[in-house]
Amino acid sequence: MSDKLIIFDTTLRDGEQSPGASMTKDEKVRIAKSLERMRVDIIEAGFPIASQGDFAAVKAVAQEIKDSVVCGLARALDKDIDIAGEALKPAQQGRIHTFIATSPIHMKMKLRMQPNQVVEQAIRAVKRARKFTDNVEFSPEDAGRSELDFLCRIIEAVIDEGASTINIPDTVGYNVPDQFGRLIKNLIEKIPNADKAIFSVHCHNDLGLAVANSLSAVMNGARQVECTINGLGERAGNASLEEVVMAVKTRKDVFACASTLDTTQIVASSRLVSSITGFAIQPNKAIVGANAFAHESGIHQDGVLKNRETYEIMLAEDVGWTANKMVLGKHSGRNAFRSRMKELSIEFKSEEELNSAFFRFKSLADRKHDIFDEDLQALVTGAGLETDNEEVKLIALKVCSETGEVPKAAITLRVNAGEHSAEATGGGPVDASFKAIECIVKSATKLQLYSVNAITSGTDAQGEVTVRLEKSGRVVNGQGADTDIVIASAKAYINALNKLSQVEKKSHPQRGDV
Repeated sequence: MSDKLIIFDTTLRDGEQSPGASMTKDEKVRIAKSLERMRVDIIEAGFPIASQGDFAAVKAVAQEIKDSVVCGLARALDKDIDIAGEALKPAQQGRIHTFIATSPIHMKMKLRMQPNQVVEQAIRAVKRARKFTDNVEFSPEDAGRSELDFLCRIIEAVIDEGASTINIPDTVGYNVPDQFGRLIKNLIEKIPNADKAIFSVHCHNDLGLAVANSLSAVMNGARQVECTINGLGERAGNASLEEVVMAVKTRKDVFACASTLDTTQIVASSRLVSSITGFAIQPNKAIVGANAFAHESGIHQDGVLKNRETYEIMLAEDVGWTANKMVLGKHSGRNAFRSRMKELSIEFKSEEELNSAFFRFKSLADRKHDIFDEDLQALVTGAGLETDNEEVKLIALKVCSETGEVPKAAITLRVNAGEHSAEATGGGPVDASFKAIECIVKSATKLQLYSVNAITSGTDAQGEVTVRLEKSGRVVNGQGADTDIVIASAKAYINALNKLSQVEKKSHPQRGDV
């Protein structure tokens, strides 16, 4: 059994299926570059057949990424596979990941196919994918609720056709660790040609067991884990990359394998994904939460001071916590700014974009003494630099809020080519600001979420606001950051409006639920 544990990241595909987590093409490329820097083995960039936007994003990632394998998802359909192959053409290393459901309930109720038909379609899909690449992965969707004998039959058949990776998904998060581990072990032992493929797992977190199930599978022979940064994903999410990787690294006495990830990049990648998607990281989140290495108890503090290993099983530095130092200030120049942004996977498409971001940096430095990496990321994410053809832009905002008076907001927006102004009252300055925006844009959206998070510590910290808007079934998150929380809120609302105008409704009927 190989001692290499392959890390397959699906943040850009399954992670994006979280309601409101849609990413632009440029945002996907930024995250992909961060994953590449972390030495992730395989990056699943998207589902090319889903929309023109997904196709373009997969192609863009394939063009930019050199060191990691770039993967595209495809149902076991000719058109899906052909589109995926086309999107992956620019990749130095490409993989097609094709899937079809194998559980009795999925075959009967969703596919309306007989088992023999499912096997035939799986074989056909792998054979077609092999025309584009030798690196083909096959997933029997809902394998966690499939019959063992049928799984053995279909997997043996697709391996014979050249599938080099077999992924076993717990699509609905139904399994428990002992059961799932036994499933992997039984498949490897029972399938005659199992030694010709790498066995992988893709676990969902509906019962909070995604990481536990993934690790149980690894202990029973799986050598690829499909996971996401921060556990992002549909419903309750996926197995968390940082938790899987650090569990294997920390418990070398238990796991007979190891990944080759640069774990010092974990925190930076985690914060980038959080800032782009607007999904805040809970303070007590393992590995990347703000409290992950904090000690409040006097007994714990005393123990750590005497010997770190009394209460810490990992070094904070090993996952990148020490990398977040103040590196820029009000006297920093454009070259230093550009260089640091590049280190954070933020590159500008034009001098105009650089100048705009640098101007905002200088403005922030006048108001905030210490500039941290999180502040720099927020300059781009919150400003919507990566949103092409902004329809709405904030020009000016004035609010009035005092005890005993109804809060008022006066706002000026540039909508397409013209400037428009409006005033409104509300329950608070943020509510009044949102109503003033709506007086102009008349978007008819529903506000589903409003949250505020301090980017760094201190009273001069930027507030990062996330706004989730919904319209006609489309859900987007908008982000805004500013030392003034009301302005940050207006930016976030406008950022969401701009995203909503660009979001394509994805057409795939199965949503890629591998």
